[in-house]
Amino acid sequence: MSSQVAVMSLVSIQPQAKLAGIARLMFNRFSTYRPKGLVLQKHMGSGKNAGFSVSPSGTHQGLFSLFDSLEHANVFICESPLLKWYQDHAHELFTVKLRAYSVKGQWSGHQLSESIAPPSSGPIASLTRASIKPSKAVSFWTKAPPAEVDLLHTDGCLISAGVGEAPILRQATFTIWESQAAMDAYARSGAHLAAIKSAMQGQYFSESMFVRFQPFDATGSWKGRTLA
Repeated sequence: MSSQVAVMSLVSIQPQAKLAGIARLMFNRFSTYRPKGLVLQKHMGSGKNAGFSVSPSGTHQGLFSLFDSLEHANVFICESPLLKWYQDHAHELFTVKLRAYSVKGQWSGHQLSESIAPPSSGPIASLTRASIKPSKAVSFWTKAPPAEVDLLHTDGCLISAGVGEAPILRQATFTIWESQAAMDAYARSGAHLAAIKSAMQGQYFSESMFVRFQPFDATGSWKGRTLA
């Protein structure tokens, strides 16, 4: 088993800091700060109202960081200049550590490593991301909104955020569920199942990844919800 630990942060930036937040989203990749043990990092924007949408939000962002150890993940949470700025300018800030137990696909050519066995109980998290082929974008987005509406009204979904590296073509969804059964019930029925089948049959993606995690050490809230 790997010792990798991921950190997902979701932030709702205060309106008065909106422009500064957008600047950080655009230029953070040029920062000289490089956390020790960092394997992969993606700084992402969000759809309107922090959902999966073609309409961007100016105040919601996501930061996914993968580390080679829990120690380096903890140091990052304590020392990251971006997370410190988020803390000082956030309406809401949710941060959770994650250990992967099921990994399919890649992100920018990188595949996460499984670090634990599948948990027998408790909450689980999932991260689904895809690079959508430009020629398939219109077809994909006709399927995505109904699935998102289902997600917002699904029993057992504790946290949900639609984020992305680039508008329309590089999208991701991060969710936390009260149990494996709750997530499976959503994934295998309704609009979500129809969207997945259409995506696979239509070969919408040039790259995709689906990871299931065990979440732990969550802090803060997202859309008024916590994991405490």
